[in-house]
Amino acid sequence: MPLNRSQLAVGFAVAGVLAVVFGIVLTFVGPLVIDDQIVKNTVIDPKNDLSYTMWKDIPVPFFMSVYFFNILNPKEMLKGEKPMVEQRGPYVYRKRCQKDNITFHPNGTVSYKEYRTYFFEPSMSVGNESDIVTIPNMLVLGAAVMMENLPYAVRLMISATFKTFKEGPFMTKTVGELMWGYDSGLVDFLNKYLPGMLPSTGKFGLFAEFNNSNTGLFTIFTGQDDIRNVHKVDSWNGLTELNYWQTPQSNMINGTAGQMWPPFMTKESTLPFYSPDACRSMELVYQRPGVMKGIPLYRYVAPKTLFANGTDYAPNEGFCPCRQSGLLNVSSCRHKSPVFISHPHFFNADPVLLDYVDGLHPNEEEHGLFIDIHPQTGVPLNVSIRLQLNLYMKKVSGITETGKISEVVMPMIWFEESGYIDGPILNTFHTNLVILPAVMEYMQYGFIALGLATIIIAALVHHKKRASDKKPVKGSHGHETLEKYNINN
Repeated sequence: MPLNRSQLAVGFAVAGVLAVVFGIVLTFVGPLVIDDQIVKNTVIDPKNDLSYTMWKDIPVPFFMSVYFFNILNPKEMLKGEKPMVEQRGPYVYRKRCQKDNITFHPNGTVSYKEYRTYFFEPSMSVGNESDIVTIPNMLVLGAAVMMENLPYAVRLMISATFKTFKEGPFMTKTVGELMWGYDSGLVDFLNKYLPGMLPSTGKFGLFAEFNNSNTGLFTIFTGQDDIRNVHKVDSWNGLTELNYWQTPQSNMINGTAGQMWPPFMTKESTLPFYSPDACRSMELVYQRPGVMKGIPLYRYVAPKTLFANGTDYAPNEGFCPCRQSGLLNVSSCRHKSPVFISHPHFFNADPVLLDYVDGLHPNEEEHGLFIDIHPQTGVPLNVSIRLQLNLYMKKVSGITETGKISEVVMPMIWFEESGYIDGPILNTFHTNLVILPAVMEYMQYGFIALGLATIIIAALVHHKKRASDKKPVKGSHGHETLEKYNINN
């Protein structure tokens, strides 16, 4: 039996209402389904193939670029003149990170040690590891500041020891030696008679203790019980707080281990993390939104208060004794050596620091640090952490090696650790977190649009049906007259 227009209109109306309802339901259910998938995939669990592999062995190429501040006027500096430096580099190393000793615990945490190895990349570097540069001799100028309050006779003995081992105030060595260590009679002597005074027992180098080393035993939350805690540090080397600093707040171990963060971030969220190399927790703040290869991101940067001194920013009082703003005194966790961390070229630091050294040119693009995060998952898409290592040096009477050196926080090197997601991982990321949600969004609007269109069609069909019902049937009046005519005849 063929459908009449009434039935057709009702059919269209029902189909249209169902499509609209389904579309509206999808607008509520779709995001919940996606969020549920994100939660399932961001929990640290060996069953989560993609995210667990990303966490265990960082699959993206990571690089460390090192820049040296080569001293141009060492002799003049000993006479009290202002240091002049030129930046040399970058010397680029591919960094390999691998987690080992991974142990899951019943309380929803996992512990591990992360090992790091560095491989020189000549093709990406400006120069080679055989390049010669001149930087301050930390063993001499650092020790001089450390010993300045000892009796004068002791200082004279220390100076005599430096002369015995032919150690001067500056050292001119190859990049490779300065990075990974060189043989030093003084180092051997100190390790034999004053064990524990130096950070390493082998060769002495700025990064000697970094290569083939681990960053300590981290215990972090898996997110199994609460996804808001995933990647957050529970303890480091068994400690839930540090003992390097002056206040409980400064000694807190906050945030994650600095590789991933909990999902569902907003512009109000911050990026707290604990850095064993800086011996403290740090926190980055939201700067702006952005897009990387079609994937939405939030850029987080260091606030100006990060390395501010206690006078300029009271909560940092615990990291003192402080010098000018822009310097973090890490002597308490670096064997009392007068070492300071800052942004490269004293970016965001007290301008007076630039007045003491010629050859520095700070700018945000080259020297600011940032992390670009995919806010839905807390996964970094692009990272650039830039820090500078400085030595506080001055004339110390009795230690003749210091000459008439003026009091200065001297930049030695700065380095950038950088990496970004690319290749198959990026494609998987793009498919699961950009394309699928977009398809679901288009589907929900598609169903609503289709439903509304069907309802409109149903209304038109119904309107036509009613209009045709109201019209008189054509020829009915003529037929009646014809019948009368036939009867009369």
